[in-house]
Amino acid sequence: MSRPLPAALDLSGRPVLVTGAASGIGRATAACLAELGADLTLADLADLAPVREALAATGARVRVEQGDLRDAAFCARLVEAAPWFAFANVAGVFQGLPGQSPEEAFDFVMHVNVRAPVQLAAGIVAGMAARGEGYVALVGSAAGRNGGASQEASLAYAAYAASKGGVHTLARWLSRRAVGRGVMVNAVAPGVVRTPLFEAVSRSIRFDPAALPAGRAAEPEELGWPIALLCTRAASYTSGAVLDVNGGSFVG
Repeated sequence: MSRPLPAALDLSGRPVLVTGAASGIGRATAACLAELGADLTLADLADLAPVREALAATGARVRVEQGDLRDAAFCARLVEAAPWFAFANVAGVFQGLPGQSPEEAFDFVMHVNVRAPVQLAAGIVAGMAARGEGYVALVGSAAGRNGGASQEASLAYAAYAASKGGVHTLARWLSRRAVGRGVMVNAVAPGVVRTPLFEAVSRSIRFDPAALPAGRAAEPEELGWPIALLCTRAASYTSGAVLDVNGGSFVG
């Protein structure tokens, strides 16, 4: 016999926006939120049809918005699609695009990982504050905590580590300005997670997940649930936190 969700976790009928939802942690987060009953809007540059179909088959209410987070108009459209009960910004990139100069690659990473979340979160938080409640979960990285574990990465990795440190600071900055108006803003800092991004990175950085304290990398769902939790009333007194979900690879 199925049991009802605890009220603090029940997102039935609650509109929730998830970016980076086409794959990896974003897709897993969307699936977790769907299990909690959320009415989902999924955003990504990549094709969202597979995840929409998979979630719709479970009975979830899902709509999709395909676009580039570097496009200010696209970000504005997501903000204006409110009211949002919760917002999970999972979208992110590790490095620049092929053919970009080091300067262009740096700007690309910072735009997607920092500038876009600033625009989205600031606008969404303002709307939530006007209604007196809301939950925001931003995805940073353990690299933003410790500068990154790899000793063999190129200098381009600095952009990623710096950008994720910026995400953590953004969560704290927004928290100070939003918590008194009923909006909880937090970040999650993953370690190594088995995602398409990890597979791409592992080809350029020599890394053995078996060397991690937990002896393995995380599965996307192991990040999806902590992120989903921060999008519920279970986080009603949690704000400005950076939740480390890294299997003990960073303890601080």
